[in-house]
Amino acid sequence: MRADQPGADAAPTTGGTATTGSTPTAGDTGGRHAWAALPWLVRTAVLWSACLVVIVTGLYLLGRIAVLLAPLAIALAATIFLTALLDPVLIRLRRLRLPAALAALLTVLLLLGILVGVGALVWNLTASQFDQLSQELTQGVERSRDFVTSTLPVSDAQLDKLIDQARQGLSSGSPDPVSGARTASEVVGSALLALVLLFFLLKDGRSMWQWVLSRVSGPNQPVLAEAGRAGWQTLGAYSRGTMFIAAIDALGIGLALVVLRVPLALPLALITFLGGFVPIIGATVAGAVAVLVALAANGPTTALLTLAAVIAVQQIEGNLLEPLIMKRQVRLHPAVILVAVTAGTLIAGIAGAFVSVPITAVLWRVIDTVQQRRSASALTS
Repeated sequence: MRADQPGADAAPTTGGTATTGSTPTAGDTGGRHAWAALPWLVRTAVLWSACLVVIVTGLYLLGRIAVLLAPLAIALAATIFLTALLDPVLIRLRRLRLPAALAALLTVLLLLGILVGVGALVWNLTASQFDQLSQELTQGVERSRDFVTSTLPVSDAQLDKLIDQARQGLSSGSPDPVSGARTASEVVGSALLALVLLFFLLKDGRSMWQWVLSRVSGPNQPVLAEAGRAGWQTLGAYSRGTMFIAAIDALGIGLALVVLRVPLALPLALITFLGGFVPIIGATVAGAVAVLVALAANGPTTALLTLAAVIAVQQIEGNLLEPLIMKRQVRLHPAVILVAVTAGTLIAGIAGAFVSVPITAVLWRVIDTVQQRRSASALTS
């Protein structure tokens, strides 16, 4: 048969049947059989471990990027937190039919007025106490030194050596003037950037969110809208609840310090207020500072009474106020809080400790909302 005759192309060729790319090979089949032969518990553990590795790697990379862009990351975190905190004030001003720009500006000015007023009040009430505290601290150190040498098997020479080593460690760990000036400039720049971003988020935050939702089409848009609304409500409830609880802690411990005549009671109360934004660890550190100042200034009896007051206030806050104020939708298990605070501290230091818990609470609320929405969709379908 010639090549140009019909059927020439259809002539069979010698050899085996040609295989296509979709035909599984012996290696693929063996791998599938080996995977199927594994117990279901092992397969589940492998899959969950792989997912956990991917998630942890992603979070680690995000944390490293945040550390590299620390001033910007701190400014963004402070802006979002303050926006959630001040959002009710903006809503009330908007109900008075004020323009969005004017309402946002008044909200920012109110925040600045509160910060400047509190700072001026603390300085005016405590500036005259620093000299007195210095003398009392010197006397307290001498009393503590006598107590240690008379109670413990430690001589004066050994104690002096330990003190010198501690001083050398602190001096070696202190920053040089150049890095200190750079850090101060970064803090000032982050504060100014946070104020500018706060104004724009208060003014245009809702329109920005609507723009994001308009870029999502299909059935994912309602899910994203509900998850975003739940996360924002959680952040607002957390910020306002934490501020209220921290204020109550600072007021209770501050009153106890005033009654016990511990010097610098107002700055110690302010430290307690700031420490309240880091759950569990912050309150513990702030209470320890108050007890140490009371010990150095007024002796062990006042220190023990201060410790009792700190424990009583923290117990009332943890067992009564937090369940009433934070509500169930915001509360996290103490183990989760400790892990989040520790991870945030290791990644980004003090700033990471402040933002780790609200980020965890918001992520948990968003994930829970998405799961509930999908479960409801599966039931209705």
